[in-house]
Amino acid sequence: MCEAGVSRIILREKDLTESEYEALAERVLEAAGEYGTLVTLHTFESAAKKLDCRSIHMPLPKLMSMKDREFFNELGASVHSIHDSKIAEKEGCTYMTAGHIFDTDCKKGLPGRGLDFLNEVCCCTDIPVYAIGGISSGNIADVIKNGARGVCIMSGLMECDDPKQYIKNLKSKIKL
Repeated sequence: MCEAGVSRIILREKDLTESEYEALAERVLEAAGEYGTLVTLHTFESAAKKLDCRSIHMPLPKLMSMKDREFFNELGASVHSIHDSKIAEKEGCTYMTAGHIFDTDCKKGLPGRGLDFLNEVCCCTDIPVYAIGGISSGNIADVIKNGARGVCIMSGLMECDDPKQYIKNLKSKIKL
């Protein structure tokens, strides 16, 4: 994915143990470094510290109980409501992901929260908001128009035949 031109990887692997995650994160950090791609680790605070990764994304409940935040230059959280976004900002987040915006196979059966939700979250905070969930070349321009600083993509990249072309196509639809 780094070669394809993604600007950042948020490494979320919720089914791994912490030691398995740390081993994977070490490899990802090394590979991403070759391309200048930023990496944000997810959930495993001690693994991030061991690997000297100063960017972490936390589920909101874990963020609220997190004690050693000063180590991190970047602190993000996932938000699913306006209330969540206010908590994330109060807890010191430097960015947040808001979602899921559109219907997505990752959240089968749960309808997307929509562009109005995204716009509300973006309008109620001063920190960058990145949209997640069902983002595609067909809707990315609307996502940016509704205040998102950028987007997070999972399924589209995992399912496409040519990640480089996929990213190029997305970027052609917006001016980030």
